[in-house]
Amino acid sequence: MYKKTWGEKVFDGSNYILLCLLVVVTLYPFIYVLMASLSDPKFVAQYRGLLLWPHGFTLNTYTFVFENPMIATGYRNTLFYVFAGTVINMLLTALGAYALSRRYLIGGTTIMILIVFTMFFSGGLIPTYLNVRNLGLLDSAWAIILPSAVNTFNLIVMRTAFRAVPESMEESAKIDGANDYTILFRIFIPLSLPVMAVILLFYLVQHWNSWFPALIYLRTRELFPIQLILREILIASSTDTMTAGNVAQLDQMPVGETIKYATIIIVTLPIVCVYPFLQKYFAKGIMVGAVKE
Repeated sequence: MYKKTWGEKVFDGSNYILLCLLVVVTLYPFIYVLMASLSDPKFVAQYRGLLLWPHGFTLNTYTFVFENPMIATGYRNTLFYVFAGTVINMLLTALGAYALSRRYLIGGTTIMILIVFTMFFSGGLIPTYLNVRNLGLLDSAWAIILPSAVNTFNLIVMRTAFRAVPESMEESAKIDGANDYTILFRIFIPLSLPVMAVILLFYLVQHWNSWFPALIYLRTRELFPIQLILREILIASSTDTMTAGNVAQLDQMPVGETIKYATIIIVTLPIVCVYPFLQKYFAKGIMVGAVKE
């Protein structure tokens, strides 16, 4: 049996301590926000220090949040952006990756160089805005979805995964009469599920956390995603619509503070619940992009 040296034990112990500290530093802000959202607003307004459990447990704050019609509207819009955007992202990324992964593609190397070029250089915010405006997408849901339809990094990762599929399988499928769409959806994608799951997670998180494109391209509040509503609540302190009918019950300022915490939990919780189901594919899938050809 291998016996660790004193130096190795010190090194391992230091790693454990460092990782535990990182876990505490990363997890505690979320715990604080959760406990504050479940605590009495007056207590939260006056309390200073660690908060590891709710004081004066109450769900009134969440009631105030869900009474705001913009929360429900923002959630509905975000779910649409996430679902429609992710479907378009995955479809276009898979089609592009499959075409670029074929070594017989004429001009494939040149196309890849041009695609990779966009990772380092872009037209900038103003040309992008003018492009979206000239396409007639301003103040529409498609202004959020179409400009970011394909992520270059995800395309490269998926292309690398598709290149790892043996060419003999593609040739056998063609002999049996399969076309490119059949080969892609019945051979390449099933054999690349870990990579597909990771890229799916990337696109889901991207759409769920996105707020800047909506701030730039949208003017109609009924199209705002939940993240933009959250920004208004946190930065602009726009909690009047939630507290206006409840001022007689509690002071508006303490309620406004706990409403911010409750809104953060409501916005963050869904993506936190989705992540564990895809996490097992994460390490295996993302390593594919590091494989050299």
